[in-house]
Amino acid sequence: MYPSVTTPRQVKIGDAAAFAGTTPRAIRHYHQIGLLPEPERGADGRRRYGYEDMIRLLWIRKMAEAGIKLDDMRAAFDETRDIGENLGRLEETLAAQEDGIRRQRLAVQRLRAVGSPLGLLSDLVTDRLSHLPPGALRPADLDALLVTERIFGPLAAAIQASAFIVLATHPGLRAEEDRLDAAEAALDDGVDPDDPRVEELATQRYRHLKALGQAIEAAGLDTAEEKLFELHGDLDEEQDARMSAFEAITKMPYDFSPARLRCVERAGQLLGQGL
Repeated sequence: MYPSVTTPRQVKIGDAAAFAGTTPRAIRHYHQIGLLPEPERGADGRRRYGYEDMIRLLWIRKMAEAGIKLDDMRAAFDETRDIGENLGRLEETLAAQEDGIRRQRLAVQRLRAVGSPLGLLSDLVTDRLSHLPPGALRPADLDALLVTERIFGPLAAAIQASAFIVLATHPGLRAEEDRLDAAEAALDDGVDPDDPRVEELATQRYRHLKALGQAIEAAGLDTAEEKLFELHGDLDEEQDARMSAFEAITKMPYDFSPARLRCVERAGQLLGQGL
């Protein structure tokens, strides 16, 4: 003898949620936004859901799995409205998400291949520096590239990478870089910006920058930079929404004393004058 199964005419919200694969809280939200008509309550004051309610819940669930927003679901249930435009926007959103996932996978692959935070920077930067041996780049080098990429974009950071290639392959220039960094860091708030040491250090930094530039040219890295400009000169037009360079610079804090800031400014002036 086979057991007899009697289907209920109506079910409580918990049973409706379990069958539809959702939660009572979600169903109550559907009621609040008008996506699912609120059924009448039974004698015990609880809602009872019938066949039509369950069908609607199942379709809501399917549309949610497809990524359709709740507002667009209402259009789907309203036969007097065309949801083609909404679905078009959804397709564009999904395409953008797929592109984002692709970029994330590439970043993870680069990170695994390179074995350092360098893999988290843009393709342009990573490609220029990935040939360097492990440990050739210092954390401060990567920090500088990260900031440049944020403010000026990947192309500018890829150009800046030339200096770090030279520093990684020229021990003498790296030693001078370290010496200047330490000397500039010693320009604390107790040093007057007009102190003669500031001008002397700025001159030394200028000479070092000139030597870096000469090494970049000798290695042919300037030619590589020109090719980057030719291939990616319009990269800034394609970049995602980002604050202007001026705005970004004003929001990036550096704990520099007035004397150190003066030293940086003066070195830049000397470099611009080509003295």
